[in-house]
This record gives sequence, structure tokens and C-alpha cells, in this order.
Amino acid sequence: MEHNIKKVIILGSAALKIGEAGEFDYSGSQAIKALKQEGIYTVLVNPNIATIQTSDHLADKVYLLPVTPDFIEGVIKKEKPDGILLSFGGQTALNCGIELDKLGILDRYNVKVLGTPISVIQATEDRERFIEKLDQIDVKVPTSKAASSVEETLKIADEIGYPVMIRLAFALGGLGSGICRDKEEAKALATNAFSYTHQVLVEEYLKGWKEVEYEVVRDCYDNCITVCNMENFDPLGIHTG
Repeated sequence: MEHNIKKVIILGSAALKIGEAGEFDYSGSQAIKALKQEGIYTVLVNPNIATIQTSDHLADKVYLLPVTPDFIEGVIKKEKPDGILLSFGGQTALNCGIELDKLGILDRYNVKVLGTPISVIQATEDRERFIEKLDQIDVKVPTSKAASSVEETLKIADEIGYPVMIRLAFALGGLGSGICRDKEEAKALATNAFSYTHQVLVEEYLKGWKEVEYEVVRDCYDNCITVCNMENFDPLGIHTG
């Protein structure tokens, strides 16, 4: 950790729901412990009093406030932190971080994003940009295109051919995503999806393929550890993945 970082804000896991459940409470708690070991003052923003990370023995200061740009700006203004961690609070924290950057709040108060940078969050959350990144390193993926309206979604689905898989951008844990076997199903799902997000990915459906999963942790020196690997009991099309 850089020696000039004395105080850090951690955006917490907020309400426990799909995409930001117990694993984010755990990782956020571990982040607080690691920062404290480095002698860094920790400020946690998390409105969920039932989480472990809001326990009084962890963060030096806890704000039980919604994880939204307005509230976070207020905390930044008061606490004057050197850095902020966005990757320990699930989708709410990631989206909030992107908004803080877009609104110029992080630059205005000279707050450095630590850990996963904004550019990486955007590249992995924006479905279109993610596909472009995979193309750059020649990773084979299902035929897919991003859409920003119901009409565009239906047009792409026709081009790819039903059934199609529709996934929401900026949404972890499969929120709102699903299989569409015809135009009516695609229209219904897309209409619902655009109340949560401004972009969906329409892709070729791979029902029946095996799903093999690897979880790899990599550091800045390119050291890699495979935390676990597994084959899902269910083939693709049943498991949420």
C-alpha cells in the first residue's frame, strides 16, 4: 500500500440481495482488516446494520447511509479521504463509483480509486466493451451484440436466431437476464430489463454445453493462484451462469 494513503473510504455491500450478498460482506470485512493492519484509517459507508463489516470492532468509522453519489460526496467532503475502494460492495458500489467518476467528484476532492480502477470496472460491466476486450485477445465467445432499446434487441435477436440469451449490463448475479425462445418473450424481457439498465447483450444460446468454472486471483506482478475450479452439475441453460 502506498505510504501517502492515510485514510480510505470503503463502499459496503448495502442490502443483501442477488449479486451482492454474503460474499461482499466477507470481502469488505477482510478489506477493512487488511487496511487496518497497514495502519490506514478506515471509513465504511453501508446502510445495512445487519452486516459483519458494520460491527464496531472493524472500521474506524461507519456511516449507515445509502451508497449513492450524493451521500458519498457528503462523506468525502467531511472525511477528506486519500483513497476509495469500490470493489467490495457489489453492484451498488460499482455503479456508484462509476457515477462518482463521471460527475467529477473523485477528481474534485482528489480521491484516488484504489484496487480495481474505474476503467476496468467499465470494461467488465459494459457488455459491448467487454466483448471488444475479449476479441482483442482472441477469446472465443458466443455470437453477441449489445442493444440499447427494445427495438434494437428484437432486431439483433432476429439476426442471431432464436432461442437467444439476453443479459443485462451493469448487473451482477444474473439480475433480469434470461432465455427467450421467440419474439414475444424477447420483447417482454427486454422491456423489463430497460427499467434496470440502459444496455443489454443479446447472444447465441448455448443450451446443453458444459459449464466449467475457474476462479483465479492475479496480482500486479502476474502471480496467479487458482482459488477453485469446478464443473457445474447442471449444463448451461439450467444454472444461472
